Amino acid sequence: MRTLCSSTLIGEALLVLFAGLVAMRLSDVPTGTIWAVSGVAMLLCVLLCGAITRPGAVAVGWALQIGLIASGFVLPTMFVLGPVFAGLWWCSVHYGRKIDEIKAARTVPA
Repeated sequence: MRTLCSSTLIGEALLVLFAGLVAMRLSDVPTGTIWAVSGVAMLLCVLLCGAITRPGAVAVGWALQIGLIASGFVLPTMFVLGPVFAGLWWCSVHYGRKIDEIKAARTVPA
């Protein structure tokens, strides 16, 4: 699960970076506010990559997805890209857990 979720989160951090650049030009929100929110979101994405196997990390990832979709109120394109990444997040968690189960079943106890 770690690899799939981390890949999604790194892609999401890049999306937040580029969305921040676009929002800086197209919205009326002050630049400092855009970069404060974008910076926290990018930092959270990167930190979550390392903590994805800890309890509650997947829930924090879901909160991040909701925030990404909600950013559509500042940049309407995020109403499209947010659900795409939420779907990728679901696939990463769902199939990542299945892969972990298969790996655990193949491991022969010593």
